[in-house]
Amino acid sequence: MPGALDGIRVLDLSRVLGGPYCTQTLADHGAEIIKVEPPQGDETREWGPPFNDGLSAYFSGANRNKRSIAIDIGKPEGRDVILRLLEGADVLVHNFKSGALEKWGLGYDAVLKNRFPRLILCHVTGFGADGPLGGFPGYDAVVQAMTGLMSINGNPANGPTRMGTPIVDIGTGLIACNAVLAAIIERFRSGLGQAIEVPLYDCAISMMHPQAANSLMSGKVPVATGNGHPNIVPYDMFETRTGKLYLAVGNNGQFAKLCEVLGLSDVPQDPRFADNAARLAHRAEITEILSARLAESDARALEPALLRAGVPAGVVRNVIDALDHPHTRHRGMVVSVGSYKGTGVPARLSRTPGEVRAAPPRFAQHSRVLLKEAGFSEQQIDDLTQSGVVLEERTDTVQR
Repeated sequence: MPGALDGIRVLDLSRVLGGPYCTQTLADHGAEIIKVEPPQGDETREWGPPFNDGLSAYFSGANRNKRSIAIDIGKPEGRDVILRLLEGADVLVHNFKSGALEKWGLGYDAVLKNRFPRLILCHVTGFGADGPLGGFPGYDAVVQAMTGLMSINGNPANGPTRMGTPIVDIGTGLIACNAVLAAIIERFRSGLGQAIEVPLYDCAISMMHPQAANSLMSGKVPVATGNGHPNIVPYDMFETRTGKLYLAVGNNGQFAKLCEVLGLSDVPQDPRFADNAARLAHRAEITEILSARLAESDARALEPALLRAGVPAGVVRNVIDALDHPHTRHRGMVVSVGSYKGTGVPARLSRTPGEVRAAPPRFAQHSRVLLKEAGFSEQQIDDLTQSGVVLEERTDTVQR
């Protein structure tokens, strides 16, 4: 069955994670993604181990459902190939430095907008094209540091801590995907494409909730709270006799049910714990009471008991345990295509569901077929490959 984005063609010139995660999301829902790589390839092809069948896990996690072609855009003939591929494209995604496309004669205002008026260009940048940091390259961990994300993460005693998952890159990819879809919808009204800029820096600032909202309202500097929530109590990780359990108690009703399951029915009657504001003011006291009772409990038995009672709670699992969990399997959130294994498609569309159709491509795996589809003759394809404009092997590859 065709996906929701069937018929949408995307030329993906991006590398690493933000842009590729955006285009993979589009691909999962049926868009045709042509991944254009430079002669040396997307550098994440080397970001391992682990490797499987010549592909790194890092590259594989953001590049399924795509076809790959390798082009040296710095050569005039490479520019011409890009323009030929754009003739049937709806979207162009790239994360080159500001001014790079212009240098290669592919600037949006000077060339692309006039030649392809329906084209949507999405530029994933580090800091945007202007401003004090405009034009500088951006990397997830550096942007985490600069935007305050590290300052509110981790244990207060240990200082600022990088978030374990590249949240800025992934969040930027999802925001870019939303922006592309918004531009596609708008194009139905206007008939015109447009340029989109999605900086990592701006996305990181926008994702810093609720700390940014708290700071803007209170004027206070947010601090790291470890596993605890800055605004809600009890919303924290607790030790049990069989492992760690996380409680996310968001309202008074849930708090009362929690106390009932734990045999602490009198606790909600205590004025110190009557509502969230009171519990927040007496965080240490309620944490001590709950910790003492939970230390006697079995986390794996409490999880279903609390969930059935309407209390958000979960055992703290490692990644392997989470991927092997019966619910993960039931929801189809581990998928495989040949030797490729990855996470599933999280958004469920009832009529046009997303699908993992193809494993991540090998470098330049589809160069010849894509050129042929674009109207190049066999002789022209041979000439392009022999001159190094289109590549079939990486220029500095390491065989895996």
